[in-house]
Amino acid sequence: MRRIWLLAALLIAAPALATGEWRASTPSERVMDAASFQGVEQTITQHMEDVQSVVVLLQGRVVYEFYRDGNPATLRDQQSVAKSALSTLVGIALGQGRIASLDQPVVALVPEWASLNRDPRAAAITVRHLLTMTAGFEVNDPRGTAASSPPRYAWSRTLVAAPGEKFAYDNSIVPLLSAVLEKATGMPLADYARLHLVSPLAFAEPSYQRGLYLRTVDMAKLGHLLLQQGAWGGKQILPEAFVTAAVQPQNAGGLPGAMPYGFMWWILPSNGPVKTFMASGYAGQVIWVQQPMGLVIAVTSTVSPESQRRGQFLQLIRAKLIPAAQERLAKEPR
Repeated sequence: MRRIWLLAALLIAAPALATGEWRASTPSERVMDAASFQGVEQTITQHMEDVQSVVVLLQGRVVYEFYRDGNPATLRDQQSVAKSALSTLVGIALGQGRIASLDQPVVALVPEWASLNRDPRAAAITVRHLLTMTAGFEVNDPRGTAASSPPRYAWSRTLVAAPGEKFAYDNSIVPLLSAVLEKATGMPLADYARLHLVSPLAFAEPSYQRGLYLRTVDMAKLGHLLLQQGAWGGKQILPEAFVTAAVQPQNAGGLPGAMPYGFMWWILPSNGPVKTFMASGYAGQVIWVQQPMGLVIAVTSTVSPESQRRGQFLQLIRAKLIPAAQERLAKEPR
């Protein structure tokens, strides 16, 4: 019954997704999609109870969807995927000239913070340092689960390293960068996001009440925007140079991701040029972008310590979704 519902949903949703960089699937493509992803839903429902939703985008169109609650419109908890969305907004503001440079000192944008931290090194912290988690603030949070602090308190914290010297995953960077963006753009963050990201990419209106909540398909759109070097619907939403830097290792990273870090995107190790990068949130919220295949995978999971420990989203991506996408690509005419 669920598969029948899924195929019907794809037929209904296809015209709506045919805007911008998306295109509708043909009937024959949908048949081949279903054949390539056959068995994935059974694996999820029977063996991966943590996984709540999945959207797979391949070569510019949706090829697979799964919603445990049966509702594609549900806004889902993003956890730290919100950091990657915030990074995107910083890039948009940079492209508009609202932020002069990533190497602009933060106190030049928010001068009222200058007196909050007596350490002279604080004056050297730049937007780039915030994006790369190398501001130098004292952080003792190897699991990446500490609550964030209000911006003024976050800026007043002790520095234990010179800016740019050391990676430390820091949830309080989110309110800091959010405040910087609001100052630079002269409007609330939600309003700026609505004008320059949510509306152009036809997102459903996000919820910000308890962190960021998005539809799973909008997570996939964000990944596709990066895959397309910031272009959408014939317009350059995000500067291409920013995207290139955002998904290149800016430092070696560290816990909790234990892999290189870009501008709030994790970079999977590879030989040669970057091939795969991801936005990752606690307990299995992820946007996985695999460049050579033109593949974007968005997954949400139950937010719990057990879900974090089991890591079912990663098993699903590696053992089921990527092989299915590879099989589907092999069916394309040469």
